[in-house]
Amino acid sequence: MSEKDFIANHPATIENGNFQWSAPSNIALVKYWGKKANQIPANPSISFTLNNCKTITKLAFAKKTETGNFSFDLLFEGKPKEDFKPKIQKFLERIEVYCPYLKQYHLTIDTENTFPHSSGIASSASGMAALSMNIMSLEKALNPEMSEEYFYQKASFLARLGSGSACRSVKGSVVVWGNHAEIEGSSDLFGVALPTKIHDNFSNYQDTILLVDKGEKQVSSTVGHDLMHNHPFAEQRFAQAHENLSAIKTVLETGNLEDFIKIVESEALTLHTMMMTSMPYFILMKPNTLEIINRIWKFRNETNIPICFTLDAGANVHVLYPENVRATVLQFIKDELLGYCQNGQYICDVIGTGSIQL
Repeated sequence: MSEKDFIANHPATIENGNFQWSAPSNIALVKYWGKKANQIPANPSISFTLNNCKTITKLAFAKKTETGNFSFDLLFEGKPKEDFKPKIQKFLERIEVYCPYLKQYHLTIDTENTFPHSSGIASSASGMAALSMNIMSLEKALNPEMSEEYFYQKASFLARLGSGSACRSVKGSVVVWGNHAEIEGSSDLFGVALPTKIHDNFSNYQDTILLVDKGEKQVSSTVGHDLMHNHPFAEQRFAQAHENLSAIKTVLETGNLEDFIKIVESEALTLHTMMMTSMPYFILMKPNTLEIINRIWKFRNETNIPICFTLDAGANVHVLYPENVRATVLQFIKDELLGYCQNGQYICDVIGTGSIQL
């Protein structure tokens, strides 16, 4: 598939209507950090799709008489949200060539999250994925012949143009984004579900998110990605990501939890190492992030329970572990880790199946 395959030429034959989709957040196991033009990743990544942390978006559309500009209202939890509008405007401009029919409608986008906004959980991935699913429902209504495969590929393609990692929130449960020699169908343009069977060890895998710091990040992800352009270790990092993706693909097939832990924790620390060694350099971890990591290591060494951590581009800690040790791990979190969370807040999540039409 090339970008040209996603250009739609359907006349706007429907007067009005609405759709509603939910799309989940995701957590990368092998991280994407650094991008080329048009939201193309500098290296491939792989993620667990989550289930409970999601965005629910309703899109209402009505034909208008003038078609010159994009026309939309944006509501967050039912109330106008003007400060979100520039990001949506930019997104619509980016996808105009692929969805020209959108200019013929006035859109009302009503969106909400199941997790607290500004909780430090990336809502751009779930938000852009949910909006893209709705846009594709409109396109499918204009072109009923569309195949399901094309529907999901283009939804992921559009989501990527809103927020890179959003392309991994369309499908579940394990999604690869970026060309990789060993993964059939993998693409820089959209995310694809890992085409091999996932070992039972990873079914219902748990992700408890410890909210260490709910504040605005001092460095946006966009700025962070751009700092990879002249990074002294960029090429080695991109090569490492390819190698780790090969390794974790095998791990997810064989169920080797020991190797899973090594790759996932190494990837999390590498991501933050790239931030600390860019110019300008920055640190997104907080002292409590490090306290949690050290306590996880101590607990794992003492109990041999296969618990591990990963991090996004922020201070919060995702605690990953199999379902069969859930009770023990949750007790450990409550006893030893909650004191390091802002207001003792945490969110329990689990591997999910991707976007759902409501």
